[in-house]
Amino acid sequence: MLNFLVKRLFGLLPTLAIVAVLVFLFVHLLPGDPARLAAGPEADDATVALVRADLGLDRPLPAQFANFFVKIAHGDFGTSTRSKRPVSTEIGERFMPTLLLTLVSMVWATAFGMAIGIASAVWRNRWPDRIGMTIAVSGISFPAFALGMLLMEIFSVKLGWLPVVPDGTWKSYVLPSLTLGAAVAAVMARFTRASFVEVLNEDFVRTARAKGVHEPMVVLKHCLRNAMIPVVTMMGLQFGFLLGGSIVVEAVFNWPGLGRLLVDAVTMRDYPVIQAIVLLFSLEFILINLTVDVLYAVINPTIRFK
Repeated sequence: MLNFLVKRLFGLLPTLAIVAVLVFLFVHLLPGDPARLAAGPEADDATVALVRADLGLDRPLPAQFANFFVKIAHGDFGTSTRSKRPVSTEIGERFMPTLLLTLVSMVWATAFGMAIGIASAVWRNRWPDRIGMTIAVSGISFPAFALGMLLMEIFSVKLGWLPVVPDGTWKSYVLPSLTLGAAVAAVMARFTRASFVEVLNEDFVRTARAKGVHEPMVVLKHCLRNAMIPVVTMMGLQFGFLLGGSIVVEAVFNWPGLGRLLVDAVTMRDYPVIQAIVLLFSLEFILINLTVDVLYAVINPTIRFK
């Protein structure tokens, strides 16, 4: 297992290098002139040229990339052209709000989605299955931004139960986490149902029932572990989806996280911040996939990494 982890960690380096190249090219293909935006709307051409030289944007693209790659290899993501602060400081202040929101959303969405999926599989083609899958389809179909505005209108504006903008209390997490996790809960419900239906048709399940094992024990002891591997795979993918989906949700709820920072950076063509956030999201997604691979061995000890 240790050798597997070491190999996978070293295998991250080429992947991150490729991601760095793609991010650099993508950011520099964005329309607009970051030097003019940084200089201000009333700056003349000479001032814009000075700002462009100060940012290093007057150099050839290969030279810019070489400088960018050397800096990120040393952990230096540069300085924000918008706030003139180190990018690492900007990200450090916004990282925890996004991480906490993502974790809260993932916990409730996974628990709720798996419960709905298991109930739908056990009572398939009956009313619990129909109600559960109707809820799941609704969660997938409803756009996150529309759900967020609807929840805000009902529970914040009309009823006044929850804050409109984040105030630092636990209540601030309710609406954003519900909005962010709704689609994930729906996907988890459908995927869990499909996985459990397949396991429930296996011979060992029929044997356990024939021996008189109670149905809850059949589901929780015999079916759960065998159905969890594909579900864990989907959990990892959905966690990555939450990181990307937080951009829209944070914009709707004015959440002080990385998503909001990325929107502001794209608006102002803040190259260093955009590059750093996208690289961070990519690294998180790669580490999530590594964690999923490790969980395979925990859930099913018969799996061996070679």
